[in-house]
Amino acid sequence: MIKRNLDVVWNYEEDSEIGPERWHLLCDRFKPGGEYPLQSPIHLQKNASLILPEKEQLTIHYQKQKFTEKEFKNTIHFVPFDQLSHCVYQGEKYFLTDIHFHMPSEHILDDYQAPLEFHLVHTSKKQVNLVLGVLFQTARLTNQICHDHGDEIWDFDHHIQWFNPDIFLPVQQSYFHYVGSLTTPPTIGPIQWFVFDEIGQMNQNFIDLFKNELLLKNNRPIQALNGRKIYYHQAE
Repeated sequence: MIKRNLDVVWNYEEDSEIGPERWHLLCDRFKPGGEYPLQSPIHLQKNASLILPEKEQLTIHYQKQKFTEKEFKNTIHFVPFDQLSHCVYQGEKYFLTDIHFHMPSEHILDDYQAPLEFHLVHTSKKQVNLVLGVLFQTARLTNQICHDHGDEIWDFDHHIQWFNPDIFLPVQQSYFHYVGSLTTPPTIGPIQWFVFDEIGQMNQNFIDLFKNELLLKNNRPIQALNGRKIYYHQAE
């Protein structure tokens, strides 16, 4: 199955002429991704990570807000109507602009690839991106998506949702941090990545709502480290 990024056709098939290894050759807009050396996703390992300095740590400020959901770039996206939820990194605010997911996970944590990974994409006023990655196992859960806050509103008939995006965050907020790229064309960087190491539980019933609109596999292969440093923050 082939999807479109604007007018350029690409897919996730590794042996394809339009697959991940050839994305940067498909058009001029994708070409910079092939020239940027710090690509994502990567294999993250605690025993090969440095301690993240306090000044580099992230603070998250989320609140319940209105989203719409739509399908593009090979996945389902939840897009907020307003710039309310945000992160602060190095004194800069990054506002939540998109939530989407990949199956299986794009990042690998200590040799483990999870069935699912959510990306919470943030953008600063300078148009710089910061992404939170959260990995999940899937199970049939009762009356909840991942964390049961009890006041979310999911209206898939009208594509309008009200929820606090912290439902996608793990309880134990320890994370890896590294500099990488986007994981879909044009795969440009630098992108500040924060990937939580707690594997969450996602309701398979929630994912099944989108199964007719998704590819069976929409994860980019693991990329080379190319000498970059990986940091780890252990939550207290």
